[in-house]
Order: sequence, then C-alpha cells, then structure tokens
Amino acid sequence: MDVSDKADPNPYTLRPADGSPADGSPADGSPADALRDVEVELSERWPENKLEPSLDRIEALMDILGQPQRSFPSVHITGTNGKTSTARMIEQLFSAFELRTGRYTSPHVESVTERISLDGAPITPERFVEVYRDIEPYVRMVDEREPVAMSFFEVLTGMAYAAFADAPVDVAVVEVGMGGSWDATNVIDAGVAVITPIGLDHTDKLGETTGEIAVEKSGIIKSDAVAVVAQQQLDAAQVILRRAVEVDATVAREGMEFGVVRRELAISGQLVTLRGIGGEEYEDIFLPLHGEHQAQNAALALAAVEAFFGVGGARGGQLDADKVRQGFSGVSSPGRLEVVRRSPTILLDAAHNPHGAHAAVTAIGESFGFTRLVGVIGTSGDKDVAGLLEAFEPLLAEVVITQNSTHRAMDVDALAALAVEVFGEDRVQVEPRLDDAIAAAVTLAEEEGDLGGAGVLVTGSVITVGEARLLLGRK
Repeated sequence: MDVSDKADPNPYTLRPADGSPADGSPADGSPADALRDVEVELSERWPENKLEPSLDRIEALMDILGQPQRSFPSVHITGTNGKTSTARMIEQLFSAFELRTGRYTSPHVESVTERISLDGAPITPERFVEVYRDIEPYVRMVDEREPVAMSFFEVLTGMAYAAFADAPVDVAVVEVGMGGSWDATNVIDAGVAVITPIGLDHTDKLGETTGEIAVEKSGIIKSDAVAVVAQQQLDAAQVILRRAVEVDATVAREGMEFGVVRRELAISGQLVTLRGIGGEEYEDIFLPLHGEHQAQNAALALAAVEAFFGVGGARGGQLDADKVRQGFSGVSSPGRLEVVRRSPTILLDAAHNPHGAHAAVTAIGESFGFTRLVGVIGTSGDKDVAGLLEAFEPLLAEVVITQNSTHRAMDVDALAALAVEVFGEDRVQVEPRLDDAIAAAVTLAEEEGDLGGAGVLVTGSVITVGEARLLLGRK
C-alpha cells in the first residue's frame, strides 16, 4: 500500500462553488458572504445524521408560519436509492406541461442552495438568505418551546415550504431526508407518494431488514393518495401494500401497472419505451442518463406524473407523448454517472451503499468500454463501506483511497485498511487529499497507454462527488 501526503499543487486544486479564492480570502460581493454566514448558523444545529424522531418541531414551525405546505399540491418521494434522479425527472415532466415547480432534495452536491429549486434551478444565494432570515425568528420561537432545538434539516425543510408558498408554485416535488414517517418533510399531504427501491441503509435508525425499513418509508402514503411503487423485496412490498390498504390509497406497481417495456443504448444515454399506469406505451423517449436503474426511475417518474394528472388506471388515457419526450430529454442528474473529463474519462457517481454501487457497476459495464478503470473512493463513516467496496472490486483495476472535508468522512486509514482486505495491498494507494487522489488516479489510468479505454471513477459519497465537481471545474 503506497501512502503519500504530497503538498505540491496539481491541476485539481479546489475552487469554492461561490467563486471565492481557493485560499479562503473573502469573496467579492455580499451575497456569497451572507450565504456563508447562514451556512455557519445552520451548521451549529444538529446535523442530518443526528435525529430525534418527531414531527413536533416542524409542525410547530408550520403552525406559526400559517401552514405554507398546504398551499400547493405535492409529490412525495422516498426509498433508498434513486430519489433525487426520480425527483428531477418528475420536475422536468411537470415543466414540460407548463407547471411552475418547486423541488426539495438532499443532500446537495456542491451548494446548499441546490436543495431548494424553483422552475428547475436552485434558488439564488440572495433568495436563500432572504428566506432564512424571514423564518429565523419563528425558528427560534420553536427552539425555545421544544425540548430539542430544530435541526439543520428541519430548518431547511421549513425554508423550502415557505419559498414554495411565496413563489407560488403549482406543484412541489419533495424528497425525504431519511425514512418517511417522522421525516421533517412528512408534514405535507401529498396526493402522490413515490417509493423507489428499498435496500439496507441507515439500518441503525430505520431497521435491519427491508421490511422494517419499509415501515418507516411507507409512512408517506396518505389517505386517498396514489402510491407509485418500484419493484421491491417481498417483505418490503408486503409492508407497503398493507399501509396502502390501511389508508385507502391506490397502488401502482412497477412491473404490474407500469414499467419499462424496452430500452437500448444511445449516444450519451438511452432510448426507452415506457408503459404508463393506463397501459398505454410511450415510445422513443431519449433519456440522457446511463443505466437500467435510470430507466426504471423514469418509469416511476412518468407514473407519478400520470397519477398527479389523474391519467391511467380506471380512467384510462395518456399524457401528451411529445411533452413527455420533451421533459425526459431535458433531464440531468449531477454526480450520477456524470462524465466530467475526457482523455482519460473521469466519471462521478454518488453511490454510497452496496445497492447503489451494484447499480453503478452494471451501468458502467453496459455503457462504457473501459479497459482500465481506477477508483477514487471517499466514504462517510456511517455506511456499509465493506459492502460498497466489495461491489466495486470486480470493476476497478486499482483504487485510490481518500476522504472528503466533512466531519462525517471515514478516516482515510480506516478506509484504506478495509480496501486492502477487499482489493489486496498491491491495488490500493492512499492520498488523504482529494485533489491529490484524483491526480494520482489519472496517472494510474494513463499507465495503460490507451487513453480511449482508460478511466477514473470518483465515488463513495455525495459529498466526495460534490467536492470533485468543484475540483474539476464542473458547472
């Protein structure tokens, strides 16, 4: 195992997303400074991985703000993987049908402003600060009344709902932070609930089996709603169907009421035919994303939008196919098998658990002709890291172990020890700094000699991928 701690500059020096200098000196202009001030204040609250399972605090804030989450219809999304990509697809479909959208997703890739989007774009730093300052006095009122102060995620959720109500939006697409029943987002009464595939993640908080995890996630299904459900493990499917019966919700299941009919590879994506919940087929849809899992996410997104508009099921009918094609053609999903450089190709993928890693491995094998792929891996410490490494092992010739800049990052030496167990010492290199890790991986990839078949995959965490996007200057 080669351990190095070079301090020499390289082509991948980090540049902050707000455009401020890399040396940390103040940025020109007050919006960036104001945004940083707000981020510091938010960072002093409980982080997203520290929870006190309750809706009491967010419900209290919604009461004080006049129930902003009731002023717009919504689509609510939970599951283990694919939530953000599915949310982006739903948002684009709604935009194609000329609805004004709000989208709330997490975590962010580069800037916290990405979490709250209007009309398909993150709100501006100025607007983010303005919304925070508007609700800040009421957040502090809740802090004073409740035994536990509001968390980082709860405050952001309150900001999103306030921003959507103020816009106003025609529909909000909302991704849960974790679980479902007691997730802060679950104060909405969504007419459509989407459940992407459920795997084992956050087992210390949600349960040790997919069935136990499904109990929490199915909590977003509300009375008389439509539940759009991806293919699931049997125990999870049983739990979801039981919840739907309890609240008298309608269920649309992938592989039964809707799904992917066929798919074929295309340049920079794939061409798919999807069957909607009414049984009608939508042909020749170009999806500019890689992998069978993204086609399945597209099927979920289409079914959700059909359900929102009341199309399909007993009513039959079909959405305007041209608008559906238009919507899907504009989809992007930063950090999900995203190509950010060529010669050698550098891919970013935010897989952070074994389920996501297996999907990425399958998609890369299908869509890319790598003869040598080197991994740059930096993970969080609260994940099934061994399972993730084992999933990637057949794909990666070598790995460069690193860590991102957050407190949740797994210690680089501990991660390297796990990597040696999976890959063997000769295939593992350690570079504590992410910029050095990317540079080292590029060098290793180029050793093959055939740049057309060489590549680098940066993965292991949304945070690692986000920092890599900054390093590589991706906009």
